Amino acid sequence: MVKRITVKTLRDMKQTGEKIVSLTAYDASFARVIDEQEVDVILVGDSLGMVMQGHDSTVPVTVDDIIYHAKSVAPQCKRAMVMADLPFMSYTNPDQAIMNAARLMQEGQAHIVKLEGGEAQLETVRHMTRHGVPVCAHLGLTPQTVHKLGGYRVQGREVSVAKQMVSDALSLQDAGADAVVLECVPVDLAEKLTQELDIPTIGIGAGRVCDGQVLVLQDMIGISSMAPKFTANFLTNGRNIPEAIAAYVVAVRDNSFPTNEQCFF
Repeated sequence: MVKRITVKTLRDMKQTGEKIVSLTAYDASFARVIDEQEVDVILVGDSLGMVMQGHDSTVPVTVDDIIYHAKSVAPQCKRAMVMADLPFMSYTNPDQAIMNAARLMQEGQAHIVKLEGGEAQLETVRHMTRHGVPVCAHLGLTPQTVHKLGGYRVQGREVSVAKQMVSDALSLQDAGADAVVLECVPVDLAEKLTQELDIPTIGIGAGRVCDGQVLVLQDMIGISSMAPKFTANFLTNGRNIPEAIAAYVVAVRDNSFPTNEQCFF
């Protein structure tokens, strides 16, 4: 019988130095293939707003959208943990957050939910985890606030911002977060966070020192209209899609991805 990845598995992987591999999926076919290639975490991300719905940001995505796609993904996953995003404005207070997290887990069959933000989310994370909801935090570039940030830009190069991010990460961990995604942060900051946290860090544009990596599936098979710097096209050298996913898994686990060219300094 295949053993399911859990939050304890991820923490154990951090302790042993085994890299965590994550990819997005939004439908049954890709979810099945990704799970078969032993990806550890499948993210039903609000990135679907851009790669599936054609929007220019994740802001239009709703809780119902995430549930629809999660319900397609989850039944195909025998091994992978299914993580689902809480979309924009779906967790403005702890009660709203736990209600929507419950929907993602009950209707969408997700195993863990992810939300963006630092200090402002502490009460919400504490409330959810006290009620048995596994939570992954998301720091650095937070796409739901792209209009406030003024675009998709690297976060944490300024000393004050970096210090705040470290403080936020440690506070989120204390509030009960089980993991944290670090998006578009400099390598040295990602390294500091990975060393100081007991929970796993999963990077996207945050360097190879993170405990794991996550990419948007459409980016790593080269069909995105605007692939970001931190991704790579693994659908090359005559590979088919399952072979491309397998190559990504190997590259994360042997620490050959990301390269310096895919990092920020």
